[in-house]
Amino acid sequence: MTEAIVVTGVAHAYGATGHRLTDVSLTVRTGEVCCLLGPNGAGKTTLLRCLLSLLTPQHGTIQVHGQDVARLPARQLARLVAYVPQSTTMPLPFSAFEVALMGRTPYLNMAATPGTADRDHTMAQLTALGIAHLGPRRFSTLSGGERQLVLLARALVQAAPVLVLDEPTAALDYGNEVRLLATIRALAAAGRTVIMTTHQPAHALGHADRAVLMQQGRIIADGPPAQVVTSERLSQLYGVPIHVASVALPGGTVLTCVPVPS
Repeated sequence: MTEAIVVTGVAHAYGATGHRLTDVSLTVRTGEVCCLLGPNGAGKTTLLRCLLSLLTPQHGTIQVHGQDVARLPARQLARLVAYVPQSTTMPLPFSAFEVALMGRTPYLNMAATPGTADRDHTMAQLTALGIAHLGPRRFSTLSGGERQLVLLARALVQAAPVLVLDEPTAALDYGNEVRLLATIRALAAAGRTVIMTTHQPAHALGHADRAVLMQQGRIIADGPPAQVVTSERLSQLYGVPIHVASVALPGGTVLTCVPVPS
């Protein structure tokens, strides 16, 4: 497998007491789903912002498909990396379809407008996510979960080989959460690379190829989820007793985690 994302010795600090990264190195291969886990303030979102070139590391480099993100023009970077934030607002009265259609922006000339092929591609992605019916609705009127699905559609319309997802299931109901995680796995199977943050260790256990545990701006463990996401490590990471359990289901055995009752 080729290297899609290579983070080498990255350091960043917001100030004397702000969130920071310290000597972070990470490689994510093409077609992998990589989950970043850790408590609030561990540096997960800061790392994603550096990857997106929204922040410039004080030290180190980040490459996507062999190109230094800090040196890429925004339009070129957007053809390599698509981003789904935790949440967003649209001050202008765009419809959900128009928000998803914005994913075609990196491929349009300055004065060009989206054509029929762009619109057809956008509708196909909304349909694939089961939200085509939201297309005409004003984005600002949607629920948090509906907005999140529209933002994912926008990222898919962007057709970038790398997807960066910051807590993508945070606003979703359980059914849409399950569907979204299945979509992420399908995207990886089709060759997309996914790096995502989550506060649910079960997401890494059930849907990721790699789990990266972060604490105080450092990576403390990195590897296959079954080896990295253990009861002992999770309990230390989050400061509460957590047990990783094996559950037998008709289709096979899965790993999940639960807090230990006090």
